[in-house]
Amino acid sequence: MIKIKNSHYQVNIDSHGSQMIKIINKDYHFNYLWDGLEWPKHAPILFPAIGRSNNDSYMLNGKKYSMPQHGFAADQEFSIISHTEDRAILELQSNQETKSQYPFNFRLQVIFNLLSSGLSISFIVKNLNQDDMPFSLGSHPAFKVPIANQGRFDNYYVDFVGNKEPLKVYEIIKKPYPYRTGKLESINTEGLHTIKLNHQIFKSGLRIILNHDINEVIVHSLKNKHSISLMVSDFDNVCLWTKEDSNLPFLCIEPFNGLPDIYGNTVDWYKKEGNLIIKPQQEEHIQYEIKLS
Repeated sequence: MIKIKNSHYQVNIDSHGSQMIKIINKDYHFNYLWDGLEWPKHAPILFPAIGRSNNDSYMLNGKKYSMPQHGFAADQEFSIISHTEDRAILELQSNQETKSQYPFNFRLQVIFNLLSSGLSISFIVKNLNQDDMPFSLGSHPAFKVPIANQGRFDNYYVDFVGNKEPLKVYEIIKKPYPYRTGKLESINTEGLHTIKLNHQIFKSGLRIILNHDINEVIVHSLKNKHSISLMVSDFDNVCLWTKEDSNLPFLCIEPFNGLPDIYGNTVDWYKKEGNLIIKPQQEEHIQYEIKLS
């Protein structure tokens, strides 16, 4: 476990999975991240897959490979490349285990940088091969809602800033795991930009929102001065999720570059909707920022 801190915040990071465990507000003495046993994770990194693949497998150039839900990065040990008081860089390199599931040489760096307003999380994915490399990448932070135990879950709103069109979500079916149908559907909003939280929204599972010009997602309540904001312009989708049928006090706000499979539709990963492609010996830089109050 390593810690980074500044005058306002402290972040605890586990090198296993390069996962944030706590984001502590030092001024008001509370933790923003979920830490309950009912869902025993905090902020896993999703790489090189997002969501479920059909039969937990995928095709690449005619060959079938196994792939667990959300990929394997969350279960790998990252090396600590750099650690200063307010910044840490962790790295995962391809190895024998990863190549059995994903036959590419790669380097994934995760950079945590504390700011006066919160923190930024940057990802650098490098393709170390002589061929194009397809992948998905996302982040899965789970935030305590109500924030600082003030109010109730259904006192909170999620605002989407920047979108000029009504919000659209990918239709999800459970077979029994969540897959896409390939269709988009509407989600109930207050005006063009705002979802009022309640657990019923998540009865059918995760809500993956297509990012049409959304640059910021804000969780807030009229009953609380504290809020959480994610700057997500580098990502194609934003997922909201909490554990179904549980009424648990947390909300995941997940920036996604990538998507779960369409149920029953197995395609080559070079052609899969949502996947990114890196050219040989090139790298992709992706970042989001968490603003806290």
